[in-house]
Amino acid sequence: MTRHRPSGIRTAAVVAALGAAMLVPIAGTQSAHAAAVRSGTAKPVAAVHVANPYVGSTPYLNPDYVSEVNAQATADGGSTGAAEAKVAGYQTAIWMDHIGAITGDSTHLGLQAQLNNAEAQSASSSAPVLFEVVIYDLPGRDCAALASNGEIPATAAGLTEYETQYINPIAALLGNSAYSNLRISAIIEPDSLPNTVTNQSKPACATAAPYYESGIEYALNALHPITNLYTYLDIGHSGWLGWSSNMTPAAQEYAKVAKATTAGFASVDGFISDTANYTPTDEPYLPNSSLQVGGSPLDSVNFYQYNPYFDEHSYDEAMHAALVSAGFPSTVGMLIDTSRDGWGGPARPTALNSAPTTATAYVAANKIDQRPFRGDWCNIAGAGIGEAHRAALRRQ
Repeated sequence: MTRHRPSGIRTAAVVAALGAAMLVPIAGTQSAHAAAVRSGTAKPVAAVHVANPYVGSTPYLNPDYVSEVNAQATADGGSTGAAEAKVAGYQTAIWMDHIGAITGDSTHLGLQAQLNNAEAQSASSSAPVLFEVVIYDLPGRDCAALASNGEIPATAAGLTEYETQYINPIAALLGNSAYSNLRISAIIEPDSLPNTVTNQSKPACATAAPYYESGIEYALNALHPITNLYTYLDIGHSGWLGWSSNMTPAAQEYAKVAKATTAGFASVDGFISDTANYTPTDEPYLPNSSLQVGGSPLDSVNFYQYNPYFDEHSYDEAMHAALVSAGFPSTVGMLIDTSRDGWGGPARPTALNSAPTTATAYVAANKIDQRPFRGDWCNIAGAGIGEAHRAALRRQ
């Protein structure tokens, strides 16, 4: 299984400096501009690089995804179909998960076609259009997994292939001046650097690690100079790097890669957690992981295994602090992918239950995350679609 997964991404205000949208007006009518883009004669004025690209923007809707959702909604009909149809209005990222995705195929638009569609959408939008793209094809990709292995081997030749046949064509398209009025959010290589931190005992990950670091360095050097593009490095999720023994080395690893780039820490606009994963954004009834119940802290239960971060919000706050300590500026942004973290169904608690007298029972009665094991993933029963993106995250 490859990761063709919806990715409705939002920013956490706790760490992002919220800048107002700033666009230089485009000469002529917007409809004329869109036609000029399609004909190759457009000369849009570049957008200013703002502090938070999600503020004041409107999301790009991928027509491939919209048509698939609408077809399923029509087929199902009734109340189910009506509920499904609403999802067509949720933004999803464009996954560049293999080299062929750049040009597209008979059923999926290529990157240039998607960008052209985003420009067409911008013609009728009073706000800048936000275009999300996932860069996801490192040599030896997902070294600790089987379901999402990549196409490029973890070798020197593979790194050259990644740079010349994958990153270079993508950077050329995203950097085309025809699209300079878009805001492009680039999510860079999910699950990669976390594997360099926690899975070096696996031979495949030990082999892939230097290619992950060099590949991401190359990607940042290619993408950072594009003024209207924003780079976000993947930081796994709270159930992966939440322990202090993982978080501190992770922050140092991200700093190592950033410092190796031409622009240093400035090459990274922010970080993203929970990409295509299921951890709740907030656990509203478990805000204190060290709360003592029956003589034991809540994080001691088997589900958490002494990991103090039960949700992505608290994890991102802690990781942000660790990253700043490692050298990143305090203004560096944080995103949370909410696309699959909307736990629902009859088992979801709706109010605090303070009756249980043991930590294990207390957690079971109050956690939103209904997985039997925190590492479970891939279309788990009971998971739901999360909240649509918004630019500021607040505790409930």
